[in-house]
Amino acid sequence: MCFNWYIHNCLQKDALLVKVNKLTSTKTQLPYSYYSLPFCKPDTIVDSAENLGEVLRGDRIENSPYVFEMREPKMCQIICRASIDDKQANELKEKIEDEYRVNMILDNLPLVVPIARQDRDAIVYQGGYHVGVKGQYAGSKDEKVFIHNHLTFLVKYHKDETTELSRIVGFEVKPFSINHQFEGQWNDKNTRLITCDPHASKLVTNSDTPQEVEAGKEIIFTYDVGFEESDVKWASRWDTYLLMTDDQIHWFSIVNSLMIVLFLSGMVAMIMLRTLYRDISRYNQLETEEEAQEETGWKLVHGDVFRPPENSDLLCVCVGTGVQFFGMLLVTMIFAVLGFLSPSNRGGLMTAMLLTWVLMGLFAGYASSRFYKMFKGSQWKSITLRTAFLFPGIAFGIFFFLNALIWGEKSSGAVPFTTMFALVLLWFGISVPLVFVGSYLGFKQPAIEAPVKTNKIPRQVPEQAWYMNPAFTILIGGILPFGAVFIELFFILTSIWLHQFYYIFGFLFLVFIILIITCAEITIVLCYFQLCSEDYNWWWRSYLTSGSSAIYLFLYAGFYFFTKLQITKLVSGILYFGYMLLASFAFFVLTGTIGFCACFWFTRLIYSSVKID
Repeated sequence: MCFNWYIHNCLQKDALLVKVNKLTSTKTQLPYSYYSLPFCKPDTIVDSAENLGEVLRGDRIENSPYVFEMREPKMCQIICRASIDDKQANELKEKIEDEYRVNMILDNLPLVVPIARQDRDAIVYQGGYHVGVKGQYAGSKDEKVFIHNHLTFLVKYHKDETTELSRIVGFEVKPFSINHQFEGQWNDKNTRLITCDPHASKLVTNSDTPQEVEAGKEIIFTYDVGFEESDVKWASRWDTYLLMTDDQIHWFSIVNSLMIVLFLSGMVAMIMLRTLYRDISRYNQLETEEEAQEETGWKLVHGDVFRPPENSDLLCVCVGTGVQFFGMLLVTMIFAVLGFLSPSNRGGLMTAMLLTWVLMGLFAGYASSRFYKMFKGSQWKSITLRTAFLFPGIAFGIFFFLNALIWGEKSSGAVPFTTMFALVLLWFGISVPLVFVGSYLGFKQPAIEAPVKTNKIPRQVPEQAWYMNPAFTILIGGILPFGAVFIELFFILTSIWLHQFYYIFGFLFLVFIILIITCAEITIVLCYFQLCSEDYNWWWRSYLTSGSSAIYLFLYAGFYFFTKLQITKLVSGILYFGYMLLASFAFFVLTGTIGFCACFWFTRLIYSSVKID
């Protein structure tokens, strides 16, 4: 066996463990266990220990019957002969028609299929190989289904210059469909095949005589394994997987988007600073000239601008949940940028996000109780319970419903009961107590004081122009934040639903910073115009202005579904829109909180900067 815990150094003839993972399809989005199909099985199937993120992703990593030895090529190795019945034949046909792929792992490297691109002199890599293909025999129009029952593996290794130690840096395969023939009686793995015999220099190089999937027919599974020395060092072995997509478009699109948003943000900030400076100077000058009776604009509503809004309790809960999301994303992105959550750490990103979300419950409780006390609330336990259960309860309800659908399809993506219990334990055992601790600490703090006094009788809001209609300004306000992220959103959706790797966390972090800036600035600008129109009901509108970007996110998810995905099954469509609805809801809470906090800071700043009797 290879040795060293993290980096596996292998001597010649050391055994290499080939593991199988889930069967995946971009057409159904429903993963299945490898051994749910009539593939060859080892004597004992052993499940690998999986982290929380792997289980939630639907990974099911198990041992395989493939036997590799370091730098020891093997040709035409027979694994087994299987006779399939009607049910197994139908399952194979269904999986092949749905374009399912087989995923394998060697030394933590996923299996890839090299594919030559016609439009350029380059090779791209497809994750996993297809279970089979559909096609016709020569001279026939009847479409048949064929299984890939012969695999030609290529293991690339980097050899140490001073020792005989080698490290695995690549794991590739070329699948073939071959109707194997043999002479005499079958004798398990000692049978010599006519169609694949290294002694007779007859190897499988094409699928000219494919193996058809039909009930009652026997399928012989075989494989070759070759080894190739590579100049790629162990530290760079993941570069092949991370360059699967056309990254040039990715880089230019992101940079272009960031430059446009930065330019707009700079312009908005400059206009706001100049306008506000002029307003504050004019108002203070009017006070000195005793012309306050003629004051207009945002100063006129100083006695009502900090009046508690309707449904203030719900607003506090939403802000607390948004703070929890903000903390989770910030911490997770920092760890990802530093390289702790690389794609080689399967499930690490999802595990980190869940654990960080749970720990950020402390800040959620603190933020919600602070605003609740500012709104003269006294039942801090009530607001704490709503903060701890509102969003997590909605998310868990949607997740449970979708998981029931997956379970009904007998997919390995269904979360087991033990994992479901662990999630509930994290929620009730850690998150809820932390929300209570944070809420208690926040409620003990002195209440946030408004810079101006609030009148006892609310003033009447004058009739507003059509362009200051709440629905119009809210919908307009969500366009710019969405524009800051929609290009990056395309790559995120591609990595999730087309099973590709997402790895440019540095750019994602920059996009996140730009999102914060744009949410804050567009909300502040629209809030300023609203106050200048003598409409002081800014609390909820500031939250909804930037939060409305979630509407565009969900609409874009629908556009992506119909233009980029090939999902045809109803259950798969429900899964997609269910999870995207949940993601859009989370995005609404996050962006709404950013806009609200920016507006809260802005209104306190401007009303504390002018002289008010």
